[in-house]
Amino acid sequence: MRAARYYQNHDIRIDDVEPPTAGPGEVLIDVAWSGICGTDLHEYLDGPIFVPPKGQPHPISGEEAPVTLGHEMSGTVAALGEGVDDLQVGQKVVVEPLLVRERDWEDPHYQLSPDMNFIGLGGGGGGLGEQIAVNRHWVHPIADSVGLDEAALIEPLSITHHAFMRSGATRGDTAIIGGAGPIGLLTAAVAKTEGLTVVVSELSDLRRQKALDAGVADYAFDPREVDVAEEVRGLTEGKGADVGFECSSVDVVLDMLLDAVRPAGVIVNVSIWGHEPKVALHKLVMKEIDLRGTIGYSYDHPATIKLVEEGRVDLRPFITGKIGLDDLIDKGFDTLINHNETAVKILVSPTGQGLES
Repeated sequence: MRAARYYQNHDIRIDDVEPPTAGPGEVLIDVAWSGICGTDLHEYLDGPIFVPPKGQPHPISGEEAPVTLGHEMSGTVAALGEGVDDLQVGQKVVVEPLLVRERDWEDPHYQLSPDMNFIGLGGGGGGLGEQIAVNRHWVHPIADSVGLDEAALIEPLSITHHAFMRSGATRGDTAIIGGAGPIGLLTAAVAKTEGLTVVVSELSDLRRQKALDAGVADYAFDPREVDVAEEVRGLTEGKGADVGFECSSVDVVLDMLLDAVRPAGVIVNVSIWGHEPKVALHKLVMKEIDLRGTIGYSYDHPATIKLVEEGRVDLRPFITGKIGLDDLIDKGFDTLINHNETAVKILVSPTGQGLES
């Protein structure tokens, strides 16, 4: 089968590899769609970060570069391994793509267990291949009513749901979100669903308008045109936002959030950084701001799947492109790196099915 394989930064190749099989306790999945994630872009530009370099196999997967990429995936069950009897061939599913030792699967914070990594980054196959075999534990069925293209965004939605839960925000609060890329928009979607007033700061006209048109933001500001922190204070009777979400991995955005949140407010860093940011931490000290990290998800997939199945979150507006494997770099990575003002989420069909002729 064909798969996109990461060798090193700026070196991703479409290779022919042996197709996987469903071993005991595993589910073989025909991948329908796989999203290009900001983490994939960081690996391409600055990596390896999560990908185990050549000669340094990952302690859980045992794999090293090259590895198959793609961790935002949806598909249908192709075969069931021995002992799996609660799914059916042809059933729609999504993958919670974590590499975690089995002894830690039931831990409340399994995403923080030693050597945790992600399927599609640290080994274990990936969504940018035609098929993938995954332990049943990480496979979540979804309703037939949910489109497989929309379902590919459930993984990043779970990231933002986890980030929202980390924030401690409650109904009636005001949130300022720095960056309206896929993660920023999905963070806005969760926050809006939970009853917050949502403010977005974003350079891209398309992404700002997408936030407003999709109904996930109440206000969307261009930081080149206005002082976003001042605008937030104007909307909150001078106090500032209750919570901020850093979704850009840009130094000035994090600095803006330190200005925009109220004293004793919370900032959740959702981004994966490819560099060490320079930030005026004196602001954090003088306002007693609580800066929190977040990674992955922990029991978030069932909640986010329910949000989508019930129609409380519509993921379709955020899909702005669909491509095949052969266009992964030129129409996928290049667009999102050099022309990100023109796109939000680009999905890849490893088999080419579902693409317009």
